[in-house]
Amino acid sequence: MLILEHIINRHWLAFSIILMALAAGWIWLSRPLDRPITAGIPAPQQGFFAPGFTLITFDGKQVSLSDFKGKVVLINFWASWCPPCKAEMQAIQNTYRAYGDQGLVILAVNTTFQDDANTAQQFAQSEGLTFPLLTDLNGDTFRLYHVQAMPTSFFVDRQGKIAEVVVGGPMAEVLIRSRVEALLKGTQ
Repeated sequence: MLILEHIINRHWLAFSIILMALAAGWIWLSRPLDRPITAGIPAPQQGFFAPGFTLITFDGKQVSLSDFKGKVVLINFWASWCPPCKAEMQAIQNTYRAYGDQGLVILAVNTTFQDDANTAQQFAQSEGLTFPLLTDLNGDTFRLYHVQAMPTSFFVDRQGKIAEVVVGGPMAEVLIRSRVEALLKGTQ
């Protein structure tokens, strides 16, 4: 009888260990990921370095993110068909006017692959936008930044790291200014 109890206890112990290992494996496999991933590539987010890109402005000049090392950069993805995008443009322009000489760069990336370039240009002219307006003709930069909604803005610090991502809009001018001021002071 003692031998039988010993065998049963050993099998129960082995069964318990296997069950716990399977449970731990299931928990590990079903855990939420710490960062969004699309096609195996982490999506740019707070704390990540902003991915580099080179685009052309509406007037044909080539602009690269790397041109602005040491500057605070606001990368804003927008389209002329997007009401929230259009609604926040004056707030972005006002912030640029107030802080552009202190090291703020605005890179407004028009999703030209899904927009009409002429309409976007006319909108920019009618609003008096003076910061670089870039054309993402084939959507590569849009996909590189994993943009899921319009508008989407990335606040990038002087070291090139993303300090904040704002999805949707329109952003209020006070929000834009507070983020920019903190980045210019190095407090964010």
